[in-house]
Amino acid sequence: MKDTTTRSLILGSAQWGWNVARQEAFRLLDTWLASGRRDVDCATNYPINRNPADFRASEKILLEYVQAHGLRDLHITMKIGSLDNMRSPEVNLAPSFVLMMGEEYHRLFGDNLHCLMFHWDNRDDQADIRASLESLATLQRDTGIRPGLSGIKFPEVYAAVNKDLGLSLDIQLKHNVFQSDIERYEPFLLPFQPNNQSPIATKQSTHHRLFAYGINGGGVKLDQHYEPGSVFLARGGQPEKVAAVLEKIRSLLPELNTAFVRPPVKTMNHVGLIFAGLHPDLSGILLGVSSVSQLKETLDFWRNLETFDFGDVFAAFNKIARSSRFAGTAGNH
Repeated sequence: MKDTTTRSLILGSAQWGWNVARQEAFRLLDTWLASGRRDVDCATNYPINRNPADFRASEKILLEYVQAHGLRDLHITMKIGSLDNMRSPEVNLAPSFVLMMGEEYHRLFGDNLHCLMFHWDNRDDQADIRASLESLATLQRDTGIRPGLSGIKFPEVYAAVNKDLGLSLDIQLKHNVFQSDIERYEPFLLPFQPNNQSPIATKQSTHHRLFAYGINGGGVKLDQHYEPGSVFLARGGQPEKVAAVLEKIRSLLPELNTAFVRPPVKTMNHVGLIFAGLHPDLSGILLGVSSVSQLKETLDFWRNLETFDFGDVFAAFNKIARSSRFAGTAGNH
């Protein structure tokens, strides 16, 4: 089992400018930097609140903070492609657009820009995908920006195309006890065999890094108590679809929480941190916290994972998740 100390935590910004006000986002960044962390995730279409006036609001908040503090040592992941924040499937990943956005974000964020990702791509045409990936390869060569993918509909097509290109990718995927996309991205986990004729592939560009998002199932509460304005209900979550899995977890917690001298598992956030943080195929977790108190609690529990052995808890949650998916009871979150 992989030590959590080798993994990255990434501060997400999907709610900034929506239910996380600008000043609270600044406080989140203050707390994040004070903890010694530097990885931050953003996207052109954040926040995805279906308000056209807020398109790109999250990145504006992040840019204002970076410029005000003169930061040069962040690791910012920026996701592009979506043409609006209305949750529509329309994207623009034409090579010229990718190059333009990469150059624009490199100009805005400078050395802070670490990775440029394709976001929500529904295409399955190999020629189009290859052209888009080649533009990421060009940006990596010219600026050092790492290429990446997030929410891709056909990862197997991307993996097939990338056999020739040999890009080492950061990949964001949904992973929680109700739903996991790790199996869909299995083609990226197979041994890498680049085409010797490729002008891009190198011995250093053979490793992909997978990062989990949505670790608490979109706001699922372990006790199933939801306030009227809860994130889970606002996103269309249906409590009855996750009830069976939650009951199995709750039934195990009394034993798991007394088996060893270690902090107890109390919340769905704890469950998600264990389930993703101890998964052998994942390199890190994207955090969707919306307040400083949530962030501090998350960082405190992450330190518990670095200190205590939660291997048996991970195994128990993994067994529940696998059996629930096989039975078709997990739901889609």
